[in-house]
Amino acid sequence: MTVSAKTFVISVGMLALMAGSAATQQKALRAQEASTGPAAPAASDNQKIETGRTLRTETEITLVNVSVTDPVGRLVTGLEQDNFRVFENGAEQEIVKFTSEDVPVSIGVIFDMSGSMTNKIDESRLAAVQFFRTANPQDEFFLVDFNDRAQLVSQFTGSVDELQNRLLDTAAHGLTALFDGVYLGLNQMREAQRTKKALLIISDGGDNHSRYTARDVRKFVREADVQIYAIGLFEPGGGPTPEEQNGPELLYGLADMTGGRAFRVSNLNELPDIAMKISVELRNQYIIGYRPANRVHDGKWRKIKVKLRPPNGLPPLTVTAKQGYFAPAH
Repeated sequence: MTVSAKTFVISVGMLALMAGSAATQQKALRAQEASTGPAAPAASDNQKIETGRTLRTETEITLVNVSVTDPVGRLVTGLEQDNFRVFENGAEQEIVKFTSEDVPVSIGVIFDMSGSMTNKIDESRLAAVQFFRTANPQDEFFLVDFNDRAQLVSQFTGSVDELQNRLLDTAAHGLTALFDGVYLGLNQMREAQRTKKALLIISDGGDNHSRYTARDVRKFVREADVQIYAIGLFEPGGGPTPEEQNGPELLYGLADMTGGRAFRVSNLNELPDIAMKISVELRNQYIIGYRPANRVHDGKWRKIKVKLRPPNGLPPLTVTAKQGYFAPAH
């Protein structure tokens, strides 16, 4: 069964109607006419972030990509700036930029071609192609695959056909250099032309052949302003080896750190729909910008916490955002 992108998204107005909130029904009826895409930003010069352009202001602004989901995992659109609060190291910050428009994204796909993927490779390729084909025309992609070693298969391109052909070129074999694949992907992201950046990892578990360690990768991830999403094709119980058993914790940890999400696949037929769900999420995020009250360039890690002040009558909502960032060192 093909799942429509609409299945993954619900407007805050429709959610209020479903929850029976009389106070927000008028707003909800207007929201029914909106598309499943993100709500347009408020028509204010000081709240607009121009599509595809690097944000430049007179002072430093920290940007945070935020996803909001309802109790069944659907993305919630239509929230406004006043519905959000952002904290840095426990101190509330003033939000000076807010948008929910669909901006172009630089995306890297980190694809597992190790021997353990042999029976899953066809469905995994299909999921990657589904992800590419739900992209926007201004998106750019690169492709890294890994087995005994990680390699850059395709530099940044907007050609889905090229990426699809590259995926079909090789067969699954060898060991699993997952950490090297993620490290190479983050390094390649330095060439990105878009302000918004994300990695999608498609893998069935842990690492057993990388030069880099899990600690190395976590450090590099904390330094990079890149969201990480993962599709985990894990064996029941985690697999026969310690590396495979540690795979889920690793992928979930990387995703949580960056404000992305990891999805465990129990049925290979679900792969294309999960890939579409991730693509839709990238298109339906809120972007919050604030000028840190702490202007000291000390190079230290600063924790970020985004909280909701939702309209009345809604069910509990979940906020996903990156955990923090390193302040400039000088």
